[in-house]
Amino acid sequence: MKKVVLRFGLISSITIVLLFLLSWILFGSQNNYTVKEIFGYASMVIALVFVFFGIKQYRDSVNHGRLSFGKGLQVGILIVLMASIAFGLFDIFYLKVLNPGFLDQYFNFQIAQMQQSLPPAEVESKRKEMEAAKAMMENPVVNFLLMFATVFIIGVIVSVISSLILMRKPKPAIQ
Repeated sequence: MKKVVLRFGLISSITIVLLFLLSWILFGSQNNYTVKEIFGYASMVIALVFVFFGIKQYRDSVNHGRLSFGKGLQVGILIVLMASIAFGLFDIFYLKVLNPGFLDQYFNFQIAQMQQSLPPAEVESKRKEMEAAKAMMENPVVNFLLMFATVFIIGVIVSVISSLILMRKPKPAIQ
């Protein structure tokens, strides 16, 4: 099981980081955060497809074609843990080294959007909330936990679905 988890965990981790970098290259200079967010979530789902393939590989190659829901879920979650940790760490690197001004740009964009659609009193209230959220996101531990949790939650869902699809009970012995 260890080899399957390591192989597919690394593939999933590398994929999620490369797709994140691709989105930064393609959309980095644009202020269209909706497109960036959609691409980001799509990247997570694409990278987590390797959870399905990892569980399938475990079932077919290691476990002789059998797979219980629990064992599939265990394999899937271990793969997801690797991708979640990789994404959380890479996001800290992105915010601290590659694009240290991102949080300021993003929050300024959000405030500008609010100013166009909300009354001034409400904008000021929302600005204070956003400043508190921004301060939290600047903390690397909080940032890591948020990014980790985002990938992990999606990954658990993928693991559950994959385990249900790939479940196979042992064939009864012919007497």
